[in-house]
Amino acid sequence: MRLEDHYLFQRDIEHDYPVAVRGEGVWVWDKDGKKYLDACAGANVTGIGHGVKEIGTAMASQANDIAYVPPQHFLVEPSLKLAEKLISMAPDGFSRVMLLSGGSEAVENAFKIARQYHVLSGNSSKYRVVSRWQGFHGNTLTADAVGGHTMRRSIYTPMLMSVPHIVPACCYRCAFGFRYPGCNIECAKELERVVIQEGPEYIAAFIAETIVGAAAAAVNPVPEYYPIIREICDKYSILWIADEVMTGVGRTGKFLAIEHWGVTPDLVVLAKGLSSGYAPLAAILIHDRVFRAFRETKSPFIGGHTYNAHPVTASAGLAVLNYLEKHRLIEGVKEKGPLLRRGLESVDSKEPMIGDVRGRGLMWGLEFVKDKKTKEPFNQELKLSFHVMHKAMEKGLIIYPVSGCADGRSGDGALICPPLIINKEEIDVIVQKLEETISETRREIGGLL
Repeated sequence: MRLEDHYLFQRDIEHDYPVAVRGEGVWVWDKDGKKYLDACAGANVTGIGHGVKEIGTAMASQANDIAYVPPQHFLVEPSLKLAEKLISMAPDGFSRVMLLSGGSEAVENAFKIARQYHVLSGNSSKYRVVSRWQGFHGNTLTADAVGGHTMRRSIYTPMLMSVPHIVPACCYRCAFGFRYPGCNIECAKELERVVIQEGPEYIAAFIAETIVGAAAAAVNPVPEYYPIIREICDKYSILWIADEVMTGVGRTGKFLAIEHWGVTPDLVVLAKGLSSGYAPLAAILIHDRVFRAFRETKSPFIGGHTYNAHPVTASAGLAVLNYLEKHRLIEGVKEKGPLLRRGLESVDSKEPMIGDVRGRGLMWGLEFVKDKKTKEPFNQELKLSFHVMHKAMEKGLIIYPVSGCADGRSGDGALICPPLIINKEEIDVIVQKLEETISETRREIGGLL
């Protein structure tokens, strides 16, 4: 639909959008009857797929009973049950859940929890947050400030608070020019250097996406990375916030992606797959060592939002988690993930435009380069990732474009993260259409270089 034909304020005012009218499984149909395979689960959201009737039924039932009560006055059964379910699925040690409406909101509340924790613990000088470049934590001003996606945050820079950033944990483009395993994991150890330089007495928290999504196309740290982060945070009494907005709720084959590294953060932010797109929902998992400061001092959390622990959205989240368990979808990722990886690697072997294939489970990223040997990115003015996205849409394939994955400004890629329900035949369709898309895009772009 053209801009002149509607009144929505869309992100891209130059793009004519198709109008989606139906979804079923991994497929989406527009109003003209065209069928698309959703190879990025919306925006890494619809883990259980489209059109699952049980979720709508649960939401409608709750809305008929009671759709809203103010959270400062009442608890509601769906929120209580969802919190209990999340604690049962999370790693040991988490004891409380805060329910919110979206990832950006949850990230900001995680910072507030960290700040209040330190005040209650007698460390009131701790208020600053350290994050990483080429990470993304949301679109509010605080989330932009801690985020490290240069292009997304640049126009708002005068409005952003000062946040120290460390280098990305990306072996393909190591900031130190090293090669794993002989690198001494300097990307993780930089956290300690920055903490010392900024003053450990001021650092309240460190936040990182467990696997980086929208800013770096599924950058997946080495096994030693997060254990080193845990040691540094413990050494300087810093809370570690794991942003699992994209990776949580089974995307990588475990409930939380951080479980692959064998260490536990202090706070975990979940969204997207938690409600699978059926309702706006996010959560913060709070480790008992953090909650203990509130419990022992009998201190209320200073914060809150109108739609915290909303009955209808909570019922959606609970129904999604029950559906995941009933159909063993998280366990299925362990079989489907390698199929998708092998398919993407086969495309990589034929395509000179692909520089790297990386990821885990059913979250994979491609980085596009002009030259495989030098890793030279394409000129950012080409907006290559969006060329690839639009070409894929023409072929009935939905993928997630990634810009700035080389250095925050240049570098193009794509996320391939289909719903967890995907089957082998549908994975084959993704691989086939993606190969055609990249090959044709390369030939078209060749005339513009």
